Amino acid sequence: MFNVLTSLFKELIEGSDLSKHKATNPNLAIASLLCEVAGADYQIDEREQAVKRQLLKRLLNLDDTQVEALLTQAQSGVAESASLYDFTSQLRELSQEVRFDLIKGMWEVAHADGEIDPLEDAVIRKTAELLYVDHSEFIRAKLQVLDK
Repeated sequence: MFNVLTSLFKELIEGSDLSKHKATNPNLAIASLLCEVAGADYQIDEREQAVKRQLLKRLLNLDDTQVEALLTQAQSGVAESASLYDFTSQLRELSQEVRFDLIKGMWEVAHADGEIDPLEDAVIRKTAELLYVDHSEFIRAKLQVLDK
């Protein structure tokens, strides 16, 4: 999965023209979505935090300091954001495969504490809808994470 997610970020850097969006920062948008799902149940679990850090380090090739700075920025953005659309609108130009991998990463964060809260499920479901990820793909991503 990490190889496919790495291709997500390569596509963002090399292939996709996201410049038409104002203040587009796909890395920040991705970190913000991970923060949204981790905080959806109003419980900050260290296992979820660790999975977020690990995903961002591996996918974006960032060091610990950069990951922490990105997460701090993402948390601020989440607190100020009115909806998930603020983040998903920056990522819709991605391929269907890459959007699937992002949804799967969100499931990994949600399941890091061993259970998926209905509020976490709702955040991931809404994100999938906003990114035009088919419901069958949404379920497939969830099942792949639960089967690990």
